[in-house]
Amino acid sequence: MEQLTESFPYKRVVVTGGAGFLGRFIVERLQGHQDVEVFVPRSADYNLVEGRDITRLLSDTQPDLIIHLAAVVGGIGANQKNPGKFFYENLMMGVQLIEQARLHGIKKFVAVGTVCAYPKFTPTPFREDDLWNGYPEETNAPYGLAKKMMLVQSQSYRQQYGFDSIFLLPANLYGPGDNFDLESSHVIPALIRKCIEARRSRAAFVEAWGTGNASREFLYVEDCAEGVLRAAGRYDESEPVNIGTGSEIKISELLQIIARLTHFEGEIRWQHDKPDGQPRRRLDVSRAFEKFGFQAQVSLEEGLRRTIDWYEAQVAGGADLALRQYKEA
Repeated sequence: MEQLTESFPYKRVVVTGGAGFLGRFIVERLQGHQDVEVFVPRSADYNLVEGRDITRLLSDTQPDLIIHLAAVVGGIGANQKNPGKFFYENLMMGVQLIEQARLHGIKKFVAVGTVCAYPKFTPTPFREDDLWNGYPEETNAPYGLAKKMMLVQSQSYRQQYGFDSIFLLPANLYGPGDNFDLESSHVIPALIRKCIEARRSRAAFVEAWGTGNASREFLYVEDCAEGVLRAAGRYDESEPVNIGTGSEIKISELLQIIARLTHFEGEIRWQHDKPDGQPRRRLDVSRAFEKFGFQAQVSLEEGLRRTIDWYEAQVAGGADLALRQYKEA
């Protein structure tokens, strides 16, 4: 798959969460188009949980496209500690942004959801038609349901108002610039940090949550940025679309690869009193290929190597400032 290089059809673009992990790659690609003006609202200027701030943002920027990436997000532990916050703030951002986008005559709205919206026991591979066939995995259900409400709103607004809004479901993301804070990080950055710190301190073991038997699908962040922009430029239908690789790996196998790539040779101890989360995740990615020609390019091992190299260079050497700058906005 070649990168999307044709002229981008929108000239004024607001990217919420544009200073975050995925957002930085999307903004960088948009800025590669000389005729596209990109606006990245910062939380200090616009609190997207508040309707009046959303109204002010759209009046100030007058975009023709909104890509909504902003989210209150974290790993299993963060979801367990903040279910109310994760539900309320994600719901209010999405609902009010879509409504105000409609009222302001925005040409298109791209809602980026989460694989956490799928039911806990969805048959693999996850097909978009299975989204409503059960309740999400309990530890991240509030977050997943809040994001999934954007799909309901998107489809109902298209039906009633003819509002052009699409809904994307990326797999678990990883890559350079990820959030490596162990209190809120997802599995790959957490395991990379644990292995590197254990190697550097000559620790005899690392601890990992759960049993290691759960599986996940992981998507390199730059691949995801390409998928989102392809959808923004080419996809104009109401059905949700998975963005992923179509392959899964057990967490135990993932940790073995990370340990090898980080040169950690100690013991792995599984914390069986900690939750595994959803048992399996693997997406059916055929719709993305059929509708807008997206196919992931970076293999898991290559993506892990790039991520580890970035962390070793920017963070593990003591650059605490870099760690803070690369956390999710």
